[in-house]
This record gives sequence, structure tokens and C-alpha cells, in this order.
Amino acid sequence: MNREEQFVITISRQFGTGGHEIGAELARRLGVKLLDKQILNEVAKRARVVEEAVEKIEARNPLWRDDFTNFYRNYMSHAEYNGVEHDRTSHELFEAQADAIRQIAAEESCVIVGRCGFHIFENHPNALKIFVHSSEDCRKRRIAEKYGLSLADAAAMVVDNDYSRELYTKTYTGKDWHDACNYDISLDVRMFGVNGAVDFIMHCIE
Repeated sequence: MNREEQFVITISRQFGTGGHEIGAELARRLGVKLLDKQILNEVAKRARVVEEAVEKIEARNPLWRDDFTNFYRNYMSHAEYNGVEHDRTSHELFEAQADAIRQIAAEESCVIVGRCGFHIFENHPNALKIFVHSSEDCRKRRIAEKYGLSLADAAAMVVDNDYSRELYTKTYTGKDWHDACNYDISLDVRMFGVNGAVDFIMHCIE
């Protein structure tokens, strides 16, 4: 990636890795825009749909406190893993979001957290695609400390959110979320921390 020209950095991350914080700090150091939840507002404006409808496709699973047994049984029985989704409106909203992201990225350099950015910019000439991961034990401990939860509840959040992101990616892109071929850098943050991870990425860029 050439930072002297307009660029895009995408960050895909396992839940509990601090991927959002890494993206925010990276954007701050590079002096560029961070794209995350603000995309929802952009989609609502450009696609002329209410933000609540866009939030609905973002909330693609029940709350983590719901009964996991029923959730997984029902989700797995209805999930399509061939990239085809029966809810056409959800696909239209995903494409509207992707178009909004592309338009913003065409105007200025930016860091994009989530939103299948690696797929949206897979053919971009000046994009750096990053996947942030860590061990489940490390992530559940981080979530437990961050939100004041028991390790059991934190582990449930990790499993739920990882599954949701994996299914979301497969449904809307047809790709395997964990496939290293999707990314330029796959970074285990266990030994880095947020600032250390950003230091490493900045070193790669420079």
C-alpha cells in the first residue's frame, strides 16, 4: 500500500480482539476517516431507508443473552451457506451500504472496520486488508474485564459474535471469513495489544 496516494485499509476482526480500537487508532495516526457505524447513517440517507431498517440487518442474531441452544438450532436449520439469502431486501441493503462505502473511499483515504470491507475492496489498487485474531481464552478474558462479566458470559458473547460474523460474511460475499487469502496481513494480537498492533501495521505500511 502506498500511503502517498489515496488508500483504503480494511480491518476484519474476531470479537474481543480490540479490532475497532486498532482501526480507530490507525485512522488517527494516519489522519484519515474511520468508517464504522457512521456507514449506517450514510446508507439511510442514500438508499432512502430508515436507519432502523439498516440496523435490522446489522443485528443478524438474537441478543447474546438469549437461549443459545434454540438460537443455533434455528439458525443452522435455516442458514444458507451458498451465498444466497431469501430476504432480498437484506441483500439490497447490504449492496446499498457497500455502494456508500465505495463512494466515500473514492473521495478520500479511510480505514474501514468490518462491513466485509475486504470483499468490497478486493480489487482496489491501493488497499491493505487486515484480519485481526487471537485465542478464544484471551478474547473472553478481555471481554469479561471490559464489560464486567463472568468468563462464562464473556465466552458466550465471543462464540455468538464470531458465529454471526462468519455467517454474515458467507451469506453476503460467498467467502470464508477465516480464509487468509482474503487478506494481506493476518495479525494475532495476543502479544501486541492495541498500540502494539498499530505500531506493527504502521511499520508494514512504512
